[in-house]
Amino acid sequence: MHILTFWPVETCAFAGPVVTLKVFEDNTLVIELLSTKGEGRVLVVDGGGSMRRAVTGGMLARSAEIMGWAGIVINGCVRDVDEINECEIGLRALATCPVRPIKNDSGSGQKHVPVSIGGVLIHEGEWLYADGDGILVSSSQLSI
Repeated sequence: MHILTFWPVETCAFAGPVVTLKVFEDNTLVIELLSTKGEGRVLVVDGGGSMRRAVTGGMLARSAEIMGWAGIVINGCVRDVDEINECEIGLRALATCPVRPIKNDSGSGQKHVPVSIGGVLIHEGEWLYADGDGILVSSSQLSI
């Protein structure tokens, strides 16, 4: 079990099984995954900790909400915070940045791979629990 601290866009608790993604300043694969049925899962994006571009924004948060994702955790930045706060989806990120992400047609990055965020290795299928105090990652579902 591991605990991480990330900046909450809004203090909304969320939990679910993890889907992982590794990208750098390109959100093509983020768009692709959030366009699928979320079924209560949490997308964990290792954006390389970049502070130069946002990985997601208000439109993607709304899409994720509609598609049934429980939340998004980003090792990187978000934008459109006011729009995101109107959504009923949990979101955690390192910071905000108004600069749009790159859109690479080839979708540079890797899906469904272990990602390391804050020194914690997170695997697809693990469970993530987030609230205003931080993020907990567990290898199995907890009864809390």
